[in-house]
Amino acid sequence: MNDVTLFGNKSSSLVASLANLPDFTDVLAGSNSAGGGGTNRRISIKGSAFRQVLNGKEYHVNEDRAMNVVVVRVAPVSRMFFAGSYKEGEVAKPACWSSDSREPDASVPQDQKQANRCMDCTQNIKGSGNGNGRACRFQQRLALMVEGDIEKKEIYQITCPATSIFGEGTTDKMPLQAYGKYLKAHNTNIVTVVTEMRFDTASPTPKLVFKAVRPLNDAEQQGVLDMIEDPEAIKAVTLNVSQMDKAIPAPVLEAPVKVAAPKVVEPEVKEPEVKEPTKVVKKSAPAATSEQTDLSSLVDNWDD
Repeated sequence: MNDVTLFGNKSSSLVASLANLPDFTDVLAGSNSAGGGGTNRRISIKGSAFRQVLNGKEYHVNEDRAMNVVVVRVAPVSRMFFAGSYKEGEVAKPACWSSDSREPDASVPQDQKQANRCMDCTQNIKGSGNGNGRACRFQQRLALMVEGDIEKKEIYQITCPATSIFGEGTTDKMPLQAYGKYLKAHNTNIVTVVTEMRFDTASPTPKLVFKAVRPLNDAEQQGVLDMIEDPEAIKAVTLNVSQMDKAIPAPVLEAPVKVAAPKVVEPEVKEPEVKEPTKVVKKSAPAATSEQTDLSSLVDNWDD
């Protein structure tokens, strides 16, 4: 679809309504406007699949690589730091967090604050997390409606990781900030178009890219306008730590699980009870000497 078709004209009544809206495209393009904690409906991207979640329970998995939605509200980029290692399925609160990526929120306990400013924090240094990543992770929350279901007036929350926010892209594959700048260059508010979210298959961890598909028709646009100030839309972009579940790419989650494997192997090694030791005992002194030699060599290795 070309730009003329995509950014076409709206009816005069809708144009008047849109003129009074905050431009969420500014927030998406990188501006730090104030954002609106949790919502009952979420879209998770765990395992590079779109998983629809209701009240904490997954009820549908979209096997397609792409999903069309309408962005209703956008929160500023936020940050979170989790202390300790993550266990899959465990719901944990972050130790420190920021809703504006500039300084810890006032609600962070004083003894948990990692620094007074995010830019000075040691958890913000590349390499402080896994690999070359930062221990304190960027994320951005969006309130969405699903194309084709706008009349249901259901709001979904999605939390995009840093890889889906920053970076360059092409017209058909843009991270969030590049997508926001693209729309802004065409004087288009993100709430007026259908947006395609697509998994980047070149990424080893879940990563989304975005593009504008088509303008909303008048009925769809009115349905979206009706929901912009809805409490669920506001909750979807509000940073509420008490209702958060930790979002870590699937490959990282599997590592701790495999640590359990040695427990199955080593406890079975009860060879000494096969009476082999009894035969060796008959060589009394020599056997004891060889064992002591083995032990001393082991100790030497440990000292190294």
